[in-house]
Amino acid sequence: MKIAIRVDASPAMGTGHVRRCLSLALALRKLGADVRFVTRQLGLDSPAMIAEQGFTDTILLQPPRRGFAFDTAVPHFAWALVPWDQDARETTDALREFAPDWMVLDSYAFDARWHEHVSDALGCKLAAIDDLADRALDCDIVIDHTWNADHRAKYAPVLQGSSRILGGPRFGLLGPAYAEARRYTFHKDVRSIGIFMGGVDPGNHSAVVLDALQITGFDGPVEVVATSANPYLADLREAVAARPDTKLALDLPDLATFFARHDIQVGSGGGASWERCCIGVPTLLTVIASNQNSVAPLLARKGIAAYAPDPDPQTLAHELTALIADATRRRALADASRRLVDGGGARRVAMALLAQSLKVRPARLNDAQMMFDWRDHSATRAVSGTHDPLVWEEHIAWLERVLADPARPLYIGEIGGSPVGVIRFDFAPQRADDEAARAEVSLYCDPALHGLGLGPALLLAGEVAANPAIVDATVLAGNHASRALFEKCGYAASGPTAFVKHRLSNPDLTL
Repeated sequence: MKIAIRVDASPAMGTGHVRRCLSLALALRKLGADVRFVTRQLGLDSPAMIAEQGFTDTILLQPPRRGFAFDTAVPHFAWALVPWDQDARETTDALREFAPDWMVLDSYAFDARWHEHVSDALGCKLAAIDDLADRALDCDIVIDHTWNADHRAKYAPVLQGSSRILGGPRFGLLGPAYAEARRYTFHKDVRSIGIFMGGVDPGNHSAVVLDALQITGFDGPVEVVATSANPYLADLREAVAARPDTKLALDLPDLATFFARHDIQVGSGGGASWERCCIGVPTLLTVIASNQNSVAPLLARKGIAAYAPDPDPQTLAHELTALIADATRRRALADASRRLVDGGGARRVAMALLAQSLKVRPARLNDAQMMFDWRDHSATRAVSGTHDPLVWEEHIAWLERVLADPARPLYIGEIGGSPVGVIRFDFAPQRADDEAARAEVSLYCDPALHGLGLGPALLLAGEVAANPAIVDATVLAGNHASRALFEKCGYAASGPTAFVKHRLSNPDLTL
């Protein structure tokens, strides 16, 4: 499948949008997708960031020096530096030959008008990366990795039409290093402190944190991370040089190791918040941009991070002093943050975008451990006919019997060669007067991939492979998700918990 990504970096918006899109692009590429970027140079070298990861990009025209009309429908419209319709036309022209299956847009500057124009012109689906819900959205998928008690309610006022919402930190678009990165090891004493205030830090808040540390009296090692895009880099170098045992690191390829090697991290409430959570390091967050208000205060209320409501030296020093002195609180923050983010969010989002590419292959005996782990997971057992935990020896014996029985075809669903689910068809004995081959279907997905919409793709791919004329399915009472799955795939109720589908009624399903 072909995926296009439209994203920019600028002094106003920072580099975080490009960084998270690159994380998604890497996950997509690993699953076999062809990914192409479209970006506009708005004061930071986003094309260089993209090219460094080996992706092709199209650079849109430089914005004109003159301004453009105020757009009351989009609070952040000025970030684009061009009108939405100009950007939509230029993006469409840049991608017409590429003909993407999906357009991924990461920009607060564009709304449903841009979405509709580009998706209609290119004949593709559209996914919007967002966390503000402050303008009209017309897209097939919303990707919002911020924590919220009800993402559906959050986006209800702005969504035009039906959209799948991939909401919450389990969809955090972290780089591939984070899934397997070394986690922070807790220490009772604060041996060192790390500071990262974003890829641009337009207010030179890194230096403000150094001033706060001076007030606290902390005299341990401090490491400040910044990028070459920081407009105050010369001033920051001076501030670092003036403080003993303090060093500056520039343009690190990823921050996972940096986050893990310090006992407290101080940062802004941007996308790096989820990286810190994944590493499980006690963190003090503050807000240096309006969109970060949807992150830092919420994490503080949930006991996942400490929070300084104002990014000034006195407020930061007050919070830091308390955090340094309270080992019990720091341990609690570390444990809570690590539970929130597992580092697999980019892979989950990539799987959701590539659902239509799902293929099935015959199961093999060496799939036994994977199938056992998925089927024995509490989430799978809760919606299965048998709730009891599996026994390994019984599982192996069952799998050997099924693999040897041609009337019970068993398949593994894969996306880009990566297993995502299991589906089986149990064919009824053929009667002499029954020309229709009839089978009972059962399926389950990797529990780590629940909520991505992979069920319909797995079911339809399995039907094509097994090729029964009539398919029966049984759903546990109260299992509304499974009921919706079968209804979406053309099954009709044949009883309170039973469904049936005649293959000729296969719907024209858009996954």
